[in-house]
Amino acid sequence: MLADEVVDCHVLVIGSGGAGVRAAIEASLYGDTLLISKTMVGKGGCTTMAEGGFNAVLRETDSCGIHFEDTMKGGAFLNDQELVNILVKEAPLRMGDLVKWGAVFDFTDSDEVAQRPFGGQRFPRTCYAGDRTGHEMMTTLVERLDSTNVTTLQEYTVIDLLKDDNRVIGAMALSEKGDLILLKADSTILATGGGTRVYDISTNSSSGTGDGFAIGYRAGAELIDMEMVQFHPTGAVFPYDARGRLVTEAVRGEGGVLLNNKGERFMKNYDPQRMELSTRDVVSRAIATEIQNGRGSPNGGVYLDVTHLPREQIETRLPVMLEQFLRFGVDIRVTPMEVAPTAHHIMGGLRITTECRTTLPGLFACGEVSGGVHGANRLGGNALAETQVFGRRAGDAAGKAETRQKNVDEAQVKRQQDRLDRFTRGTKSPSRVRMMLQQAMWDGANIFRTATGLRQALAAAGVLADKPLRAQTPRNLAECCIIENMCLTASLICRCALLREESRGAHVRTDIKQSHDAGHSPYGHTFISKKGQGIERRGVPE
Repeated sequence: MLADEVVDCHVLVIGSGGAGVRAAIEASLYGDTLLISKTMVGKGGCTTMAEGGFNAVLRETDSCGIHFEDTMKGGAFLNDQELVNILVKEAPLRMGDLVKWGAVFDFTDSDEVAQRPFGGQRFPRTCYAGDRTGHEMMTTLVERLDSTNVTTLQEYTVIDLLKDDNRVIGAMALSEKGDLILLKADSTILATGGGTRVYDISTNSSSGTGDGFAIGYRAGAELIDMEMVQFHPTGAVFPYDARGRLVTEAVRGEGGVLLNNKGERFMKNYDPQRMELSTRDVVSRAIATEIQNGRGSPNGGVYLDVTHLPREQIETRLPVMLEQFLRFGVDIRVTPMEVAPTAHHIMGGLRITTECRTTLPGLFACGEVSGGVHGANRLGGNALAETQVFGRRAGDAAGKAETRQKNVDEAQVKRQQDRLDRFTRGTKSPSRVRMMLQQAMWDGANIFRTATGLRQALAAAGVLADKPLRAQTPRNLAECCIIENMCLTASLICRCALLREESRGAHVRTDIKQSHDAGHSPYGHTFISKKGQGIERRGVPE
């Protein structure tokens, strides 16, 4: 065997964000579980960075039916209805788990979990811990994980899945030193998070490189709706190295208002009823339009103003935002923030069933790497809920899988070893290729799209994917694999965006005129795999 080490387990979980850790906790009830992460468990990924909150129906005035309707409407009716039903019904239960395990959420004077309003929702149903909700969740989840018998491998990068015929039987990974490790498993769960680091300006941490999308596609899994990339309306625009840093929707939930350079509260022109609490796709397009039409701020954004709010409210409800902008030299208690849209979340991903099974036997997916829950646009607060609802479901289903004989085809391992050897002979800087890809995607596959721009971005991704990347040391091998994943994820986004010849949710084609609205669209999911690609029509693939 060409590998440096072989590890066997019952369930392999790839990814250590909210979905991955929750899946591992559940899977550990059934047998030996291994959690592998290219970062430190609980420290990388997007969950720990999430500031806003966790949507759950907890009040009698609210209902799961209304949460379902808000989610479907917010997702431009592209969501998988079964998955949405599960999300809204089980989110309160998973919130209960977190509280029981010791998560410190904000509470009301009547000892109920506090909830704030978020965009596109008719009730304040977003539970929160100040504006550090994700961090509180991850702290709690990691403490719970530590009480299980789950084995963790930290700073190991999964580079491809292992297969026995058509069944996934684990994965191949690189250690921090560049050693090739084989991980054999009866069930494998992809919980690798998102991939908006393929864009120049992104809220994602450095680990949001789309590895799971690329790994799943190469193994033969089907993905859906990869064109649906959410641009969060409010990312910081300065200083330069902080561009895109998330300015949480909680700011608008607490009463923040958006102003252009004329001092106008411009959302009245785009959604006069919901104003700043419209859905993210609407607010992002509104901000982008104001900037394009010359009504932006000096640093290329618009103003997000909370100066009219009581100082105590800002200090207690938005402490992270206050601290973040103070580091930039801005006191948001007296000076408006400058913000602009930033790449944030991929709504598409691997096609899954209600048990989080993908189209490949032995492979499960949960969290942002999976598709179908959010449709064409995600409501703020639904992603953290998704990690816990579907993380638990994936861990449960994967854990119940039978123990199987896992025969490793040495040819797979040889192909990976040849790939790694190729990187040692390469000539191109991975960081340079990454920058070129990110700029091409920002220019060609941004908020407003055309076929011409998408084809240019797709062509750039293809050219960059063929560059002979150079790993100067064994530690750089993983970086080269990640750059290849980024190029592939970018191409999946562009190919699916070209398939969807309509504007819907976060996907806006300015070169196409249409007479239908989202509720009457003749199209369903886009789908793409190594077998082919297309777009569903009225639920039936073309």
